[in-house]
Amino acid sequence: MRTYLAGLVFLFIIPGSFAQSVKNNTHYSVQKTITCGKGAVVSAHPLASMAGLQILKQGGNAVDAAIATQLALAVVYPAAGNIGGGGFMVAHLSNGQNISIDYREKAPAKASRDMYLDKDGNAQLDLSQYGHLASGVPGTVAGLFASLKYAKLPFVKLIQPAIDLAEHGFPITAGQAASFNSNKKEFLEQNKAAIAFVKAEKWKAGDLLIQTDLANTLKRIRDLGQKGFYEGETARLIVEEMQRGNGIISPDDLKSYEAKERTPLSFDYKGHQVISMPLPSSGGIIIEQMLKMIEQRNIAAMKFQSAGSVQLMTEVERRAYADRAEFLGDADFVNVPVKTLVSREYLEQRMKDYEPGKAGNSKITGAGMIRESEETTHLSVIDAEGNAVAVTTTLNDSYGSHTVVTGAGFILNNEMDDFSVKPGVPNMYGALGNDKNAIAPGKRMLSSMTPTIVLKNNKPCLVVGTPGGTTIPTSVFQTLVNIIEFNMTAIDAVNKPKFHHQWSPDRIDVEKDFPADLIQQLEAMGYTVKPRESIGRTELIQVLGKKIIAVGDKRGDDDARGY
Repeated sequence: MRTYLAGLVFLFIIPGSFAQSVKNNTHYSVQKTITCGKGAVVSAHPLASMAGLQILKQGGNAVDAAIATQLALAVVYPAAGNIGGGGFMVAHLSNGQNISIDYREKAPAKASRDMYLDKDGNAQLDLSQYGHLASGVPGTVAGLFASLKYAKLPFVKLIQPAIDLAEHGFPITAGQAASFNSNKKEFLEQNKAAIAFVKAEKWKAGDLLIQTDLANTLKRIRDLGQKGFYEGETARLIVEEMQRGNGIISPDDLKSYEAKERTPLSFDYKGHQVISMPLPSSGGIIIEQMLKMIEQRNIAAMKFQSAGSVQLMTEVERRAYADRAEFLGDADFVNVPVKTLVSREYLEQRMKDYEPGKAGNSKITGAGMIRESEETTHLSVIDAEGNAVAVTTTLNDSYGSHTVVTGAGFILNNEMDDFSVKPGVPNMYGALGNDKNAIAPGKRMLSSMTPTIVLKNNKPCLVVGTPGGTTIPTSVFQTLVNIIEFNMTAIDAVNKPKFHHQWSPDRIDVEKDFPADLIQQLEAMGYTVKPRESIGRTELIQVLGKKIIAVGDKRGDDDARGY
């Protein structure tokens, strides 16, 4: 077994039970990658990865570990880990079954198409992005219980690590300290009562974060199941919070929420079966479109991050995101021509105006002709039986609406901004939409989350996903291409600099360590290139024979554990 360590932090080692955490305060390092043989967990925080690994070692399967990891992330990674948001799960089970579970948030019953427009018809994006009115009905807890039927261990065992971490506390990392400090203003604006994430002095690495209210909420879920969140005391606290801030989530909205098991999106790519999330995730469709548009163009011969390969990938990204804006929405509410969008004939037509060496133009290349979300978190898990799970969850923006439910201790999402508030008006990630993604009561907002599993010979070879709003599908796409086409190692596939194009705005966003000479070549073709901060935080598991390689992204406190 090989491990690669990075960034010494002060955290709790948990040798047996998370209840012992306070008594075992010591040093250990964030573990970026591990090579092992039985099972692995990769997530955005070491304590969450450790919680998932502990469950695997105690006889749980990959679904058990995924549930425990999600719950731990709700405690140790409050920027995106959550019980007040939603997400998607994609899984391949050892019996050959592929499943996907949709627990995306829903618009409340009192939501309406023009609820964020002023009397003159102007979009009021502050209302869709901050505060109580920005929150959709949370789906995460329902999703955990919907996935429980594929688990082995009792739920009380899976939730206990999260309860222990919330009740006894854990020392935060330097990155988390900086994040709490930079969000203090927004937290104070949206919360009148004292909350765990705000204190008089500045947070620093090693400070203890204790979340008593959250621990009590988790105990109600442990004792009462799904009803412990959507009914009773917790539901009462959510509704009271809504009333304090003119929010519109009602008791009936909570009680009636259901996660939905859907047929996973599945397609073949050069001897691999790619399994991803269907609508209301746009990610699976975008991934299928992009891979099929490059499939016959021998991108491998172009080599990794040559001007030719980056240009080709940019142009397929442009076309996929133009289609996203025009055609995609919640398929329970609108007709989406999915079969046409991913058909070879249609995609060949979409690439007819592609010119190697010349920049495309989004004003000319729009959506095809058919007749008929940045703070998120991802986890990847695989177990010794061959079960693989990819889960992406979100509050939408970092810390969601910044609204903490008084007395319950968790942050509510601001997912309503993922609807098309007004046709032609971009959301916080610059994504455009139309009536397909308009607000309607009970409707799920379009998402970019792309949890993905790749099979070879009917066995998992890749488990992957990332946060990053609209950059999620392009990050997953590039990771898959890096491995399948460019034959890169898992570590390089995750950590090499990424780029992104989403049709509008018409530019290529690149990470700051993107090669300068490559930027010059792209600009010479006619592209606008804009350096930016990190794109995504990919969590990858690769299976090579009997060897499992798990990699946590270098861009955060992401951590890989295995045995």
